[in-house]
Amino acid sequence: MFCSKCGAQVSDGSAFCQNCGTPVASSAAAATPQMPSPTAPAPQYSPAPQQSVPPYATPPYVPPPPQVIVAYAGFWLRVVAAIIDSLILGIPLVFCFFLAFADILPRLSHNEDPFTFIATFAPRIFALVVVFYIVGWIYWATAESSSWQGTLGKKALGLYVTDLDGMRANFARTSGRYWAGRGLGVVPYIGGLYFLVSCVCAGFTERKQAVHDMIAGCLVLRKV
Repeated sequence: MFCSKCGAQVSDGSAFCQNCGTPVASSAAAATPQMPSPTAPAPQYSPAPQQSVPPYATPPYVPPPPQVIVAYAGFWLRVVAAIIDSLILGIPLVFCFFLAFADILPRLSHNEDPFTFIATFAPRIFALVVVFYIVGWIYWATAESSSWQGTLGKKALGLYVTDLDGMRANFARTSGRYWAGRGLGVVPYIGGLYFLVSCVCAGFTERKQAVHDMIAGCLVLRKV
């Protein structure tokens, strides 16, 4: 082999040139250990564990919604409630009657002209009837549209008024229910017939509705 600088012949195995002292390239390369290039290990991926699912898994139990029981108020319960309400309103009405006719009652024993007596008596009767219907309207409509959903008579027997969806009725609906009953009741010739038909309907219809209930779209229910 020859020196790469001076060209002199160098014996095999010599690390330097004997002529110029230059390191021999092949010997220097052989003297320098070659470090293997590090190689990054390939990432190892382990498969995700598989969850065993039974072939016939039972779904979670969902309880059924609670059953709503609707109990309609029967004929006799409504009659008793109406009697209680009539007494509640009738006692103040009797008191108002005596106040209105206190000056006329002593004249009943005298032989007074009947036309004069009627002319004095009739306007007060008419005024009392108007007051009775207005007070009754305010009492029934307000009580049945309130949080009680019923008058004192209905409340005492566990009855309450709703619309056809079972929700609390508003004042307009309960007012329509009142006037559909009391208003038709004072119509000549059909008033008495109306009460008879209304009572029959309340006793024999599927949802125990009277005529005024059907007109106003109301139900009378009882608590169970």
